[in-house]
Amino acid sequence: MMKKLFFFTFLCCSLVMNSQILPSPTQVDVHNGVFALKNNCVISYESTGAQTANYLISQLKRSTGFDFKIKTKSIKKGILFKIADTELNLGKEAYLLEVTPKLITITASSEVGMFYAVQSLLQLFPVEVFSSAKQSIKKWEVTCQIIIDQPKYAFRSFMLDSGRQFQSVEFIKRYLDFMALLKMNVFHWHLTEGQGWRIEIKKYPLLTSVGSNVAKGKEQNGFYTQEDIRDIVAYAKSKHITVIPEIDVPGHSEAALTAYPEYTCFQKAPESVMSFSSHLFCAGNENTYDFLENVLDEICELFPGEYIHLGGDEAPKKDWNRCEKCQNKIVVEGLHNSHDLQLYFSKRLANYLKKKNKKVIFWGDVVYQEGTKLPDNVVVEWWNWRRHKDTALKNAIKRGHQVIAGSNYYSYLNFPVTPWSRYKENRTFDLKTIYEQNPSDLENPNALVLGMSASLWTDWHVQEHMIDRRVFPRIYALTEQMWHVGERLSFDDFYAQVKLKYKLLKILGIDYGPAMKTDVSDDFKWD
Repeated sequence: MMKKLFFFTFLCCSLVMNSQILPSPTQVDVHNGVFALKNNCVISYESTGAQTANYLISQLKRSTGFDFKIKTKSIKKGILFKIADTELNLGKEAYLLEVTPKLITITASSEVGMFYAVQSLLQLFPVEVFSSAKQSIKKWEVTCQIIIDQPKYAFRSFMLDSGRQFQSVEFIKRYLDFMALLKMNVFHWHLTEGQGWRIEIKKYPLLTSVGSNVAKGKEQNGFYTQEDIRDIVAYAKSKHITVIPEIDVPGHSEAALTAYPEYTCFQKAPESVMSFSSHLFCAGNENTYDFLENVLDEICELFPGEYIHLGGDEAPKKDWNRCEKCQNKIVVEGLHNSHDLQLYFSKRLANYLKKKNKKVIFWGDVVYQEGTKLPDNVVVEWWNWRRHKDTALKNAIKRGHQVIAGSNYYSYLNFPVTPWSRYKENRTFDLKTIYEQNPSDLENPNALVLGMSASLWTDWHVQEHMIDRRVFPRIYALTEQMWHVGERLSFDDFYAQVKLKYKLLKILGIDYGPAMKTDVSDDFKWD
């Protein structure tokens, strides 16, 4: 959803191309002079800002080695966090950053706005400020300037598939750090798949003792305890990131159904598959709904955010068409066919979560049929551009549902820049393709477009060590589209900005890959 542009009167030109910050701020006005950070610098906040002030100190102290003094009053020298006056009309995530020779002032209406201002401020220092150890930099200086900034969308998501390939808690936290720097605020966590159930459910221990071990490939075993989940959710919260779990049903559920085959149509454990199959949760069995509602009860306790993602994509109906219980349910509920049965299944779970004050996200597959009516707590994630173009986007908006835009051949970062031997098809795109052609990058989005997503799927064994080179640097194009309000740089200018970030990526330990096909060396490997 487009944020309301706040009103602030000052004369400036929009010198975004001179900014060191990605995603690009709304407006930058560069002045003469510098602010020089010194030992014992005072960092002060008023009624709000303690959390972010301490975060900034921790970031600065480890690389500069400086000590800092904290105060809780207005100051004239140092770094000041300030609550915005109401007449500025700053949105929740907006900020004003003013750098003068003696004082850096961060003005925002909330802690999250201050946090994003800090992410921008850190990028204005020498890049060594991101180092994890003290650096021998003689001058820690920031050019004097005024920045006003706010996001285009309220929902800026990164999706990670931990269902097919398990990642460590440390790896997840590392990506939450990267998300914070990129001003992304939603971690969509794909926790269940045909190749693995990754979240501990106390009531159903076989989901993890069996379901997390159904696949035999490297990094395909393991799960997150409820203690792990709480730790990650809390860590994300400290970065102003909401974690949205995805429990994908009725399809992509072979791991769960191997653990509990009584919830299949024919009470037989399915085989683990890389993509998807017709082995679905039996929608005609009332016990299936009891099982899933019990699972969702625990999920809701672990994830306090507003949303739960229930998948709903790629669910072939072969088993349902042969299942006596499913066919009987179609008759009893006055449905027409097995596609209607999936809508019944999805709506029933959405209504259950509505009672728990949760909104439910489904993949766009749920709105392809004409006349589909879904509960008003449903949000649609538009993904399948390849086969259905913008049908899901249009149908969802027509029916009054909010939409998250993440069209697959432009935002699925597991698709590399050049062909990968494990993919049967040539699924590739580069930085320029995203920046100039992404259909999810809507110039004048409908008010129901909640935001955008970037995704990293791990099918065909995309392991931990392969992820960085797929995500970076191309994610910069997607976050620019999620965040930046106003006129964009030309691709050549934007690409120049991205290349300036390569030193930062090295300092952060990111094994970044090529942005363009011409960047790919003969010896480069996606494995």
